[in-house]
Amino acid sequence: MAAAYLVLNDGTVYEGQAFGASTPATGEVVFNTSMTGYQEILTDPSYAGQIVMPTYPLIGNYGINSEDFESSRIQVSGFVVRQWCDLPSHTLSERTIHDFLASQGIPGISGVDTRAITRKIRTHGVMMGMLAVGMSPKEALAKLNSATPYDDTDFVKQVSTKQPYEWQKPTIAGPHYRVVVDDCGLKRNIARLLTARGCEVTVLPAVSSSDDILGLKPDGVVMSPGPGDPAKLDYAVNTAQGLIGRIPILGICLGQQVLARAMGGKTYKLKFGHRGGNHPVMDIRTGKVHITAQNHGYSVDADSLPRELEVSHINLNDGTVEGLRHRSLPLLSIQYHSEAAPGPRDNEYIFDEFVKMMRHVQKK
Repeated sequence: MAAAYLVLNDGTVYEGQAFGASTPATGEVVFNTSMTGYQEILTDPSYAGQIVMPTYPLIGNYGINSEDFESSRIQVSGFVVRQWCDLPSHTLSERTIHDFLASQGIPGISGVDTRAITRKIRTHGVMMGMLAVGMSPKEALAKLNSATPYDDTDFVKQVSTKQPYEWQKPTIAGPHYRVVVDDCGLKRNIARLLTARGCEVTVLPAVSSSDDILGLKPDGVVMSPGPGDPAKLDYAVNTAQGLIGRIPILGICLGQQVLARAMGGKTYKLKFGHRGGNHPVMDIRTGKVHITAQNHGYSVDADSLPRELEVSHINLNDGTVEGLRHRSLPLLSIQYHSEAAPGPRDNEYIFDEFVKMMRHVQKK
């Protein structure tokens, strides 16, 4: 294996071995604490523009299969691991993680101390980095210093569908509900779980207007997860403003941040974000604690919210906002990923609440 370097924009260098594609890449360096689900992580659109590092030390041991995709391609800019497995063992495995990354031009680095890098990010916060393959650390740092910062890029337009499309039809007996997903970075498991509950799902580009959405006469709208800073998404905020109060809405992750901004709230960047499958979240109404899957680097500022929005869930690690409800309108949102993939499936009940909300509005 050729030598490779992970270079951070503060000048720190970690030396390892290249795997995947032999090409350099830049991105915001983040870590994920999930113990499994690396294929879903790699294909999650919310990781666009980021170099992702699992904290679990062995990656690739069950290979890559054709079922566990959350989008049509790898979305991360680069991949940092302690060790990758070149001999995976699983009945569904079709290729190694090295072959998967190489096939889509995504570089990886192995043999680095991922614990030390994680500790650095937790102490100093996320920062831009570069996977340097075929160049010296000095050359990489010079290129990194001239790269566009993660926060200055609208990644949603890069990952959103360019054309509307229909997801597969539900196979369960009625009643059926027509749901439009505003695709800011849709994970496929959201569409799967909606379909399993009798929803006919239509996915629209993130730049669609509220008139585009309402023109399809849906029973409800999902504002999807996605990458990047919600402050860059005025078009999505404008769409949300045209929908609030006119139709039931569910916001997930970035979707919650967009809805909060549409109601006059503010968002801010977290020091190192929440990424993994083990984050404790409390439902304030019931006091029940759920273990959740999360992937976000921004959060809603609770003090900025209008009176009409109430905080419904909080993160027990740091007290940040994990859910919102409108006091009178059919609108609910969560900051975590109820669809998991990867992570615990405890929170799929959010989709049941969304369906109940649509049913209640229909009856009225």
